Amino acid sequence: MSIGIEELRPLSLFDSLSDAQLVELIEASEEVSAQPGVELFREGEHADNWWVLLYGVIDLKRYIGREEAVVAKMDAPGRWAGGFRAWDERGVYLATGRVATPARVLRVPAGVLRELMDRWFAFGGHFIQGLYNTARSIEATARQRDSLITLGALASGLAHEINNPAAATSRAVDALESACEMLLSSLSQLAADQISAQQYTALDLLRQEIAPTPVALGALELSDREDDLASWMSGHGVSREWAIAPLLAAAGVDVAWCERAVGILGPALEPGLELVASTVSATALLAEIKESSRRISALVTAVKSYSQMDRASMQHIDVTEGLESTLVMLGHKLRDGVTVVRDYGADVPRIDAHAGELNQVWTNLIDNAIDAMGSEGTLRLCTRAEQDHIVIEVIDSGHGMPPPVAERAFEPFYTTKAAGQGTGLGLDIARRIVAERHSGTITIDSRPGHTTLAVRLPVRAAHGSR
Repeated sequence: MSIGIEELRPLSLFDSLSDAQLVELIEASEEVSAQPGVELFREGEHADNWWVLLYGVIDLKRYIGREEAVVAKMDAPGRWAGGFRAWDERGVYLATGRVATPARVLRVPAGVLRELMDRWFAFGGHFIQGLYNTARSIEATARQRDSLITLGALASGLAHEINNPAAATSRAVDALESACEMLLSSLSQLAADQISAQQYTALDLLRQEIAPTPVALGALELSDREDDLASWMSGHGVSREWAIAPLLAAAGVDVAWCERAVGILGPALEPGLELVASTVSATALLAEIKESSRRISALVTAVKSYSQMDRASMQHIDVTEGLESTLVMLGHKLRDGVTVVRDYGADVPRIDAHAGELNQVWTNLIDNAIDAMGSEGTLRLCTRAEQDHIVIEVIDSGHGMPPPVAERAFEPFYTTKAAGQGTGLGLDIARRIVAERHSGTITIDSRPGHTTLAVRLPVRAAHGSR
């Protein structure tokens, strides 16, 4: 082998090994040279080897959904990956190691690594085995549970958001069916009464004077108008005043309008009023269905934007779109008592980013802010440009974080929530996405009544972040 102890000795990874131990390690291992594009190991395969970087850069990639993304790098001598079967028969590579620049690595079989550890550091080997198994189990379970809880909450909120316009559409369709039946019945009766073309034209002109959308009236004023119209119709021989009066009153019709109608229709007053009432009712119901359908379509669009369905992982994005789609997804938590203030800078440029992952950051930050306020207060979202970066701030009016809590907020599994209410992974995940995936920073500035979480992101993607 060309490698000697003089190359391994400077690596801090081997500080505790003697020269004899380094020689033994070298004799039990193999030096591997590789060119860019070569895969040294693959995600999910048994981690049968321990790989120690001697020179070059190796990208560690994982599939996130259908996209392969760089999650970490081996970019300094002494960085290592794999070897987990030394402590766990089921140990697998957590990512795919793909050579990014010409590289040299030391490959040590996992069995050899375990044997050397047992002889050199017996207690350390047992400790690592227990730590690896325990940490893997806890983290996998916690992340899965946290993801399921978050997904369940978002699904429940989305179902509630969609249910309102869907229910409105269903009610409007039922009412529209009745309005159409009334319209057809009134036309049939007008034909039977043999009204002239001149009468029908005059009635239609009178109908066109009615507001195309329902008039905004108070409940008491609307009730009084219905009573006035019903009394007038009853006095003019209209037998179905109970069905006609509410529809015309909601459209803004008054007794004076009815007096003009009776002058046109004469004995055909009731079917004529039914025709007008059913027509204005159908128009209003169609407008309601249109608005409800538009709302459902907007929700579906927001969900697609939030989840980044059918889009590449790295995109040139406007961060406000992600913030807005996240607000839609969390709409069920914002409805009662939370005022949202948007302060988006007009000069904020689009950035290169993993849009779906940033949406996860916004979800964690906004959800935490709502919880911190007890679902009542002011949530402020701000964006601004700073040279070749942009800054996104999520500010809440909650009780704030004491300094010791703020210092530990980004630690994995650290949470101040009651048992069962949080895993302590939200801000850790947000930090990893911002720092490791986007070369950005995330900071906390907290005091009672004003807590700011600021995310600073580069406008252009860092090299290799794709």
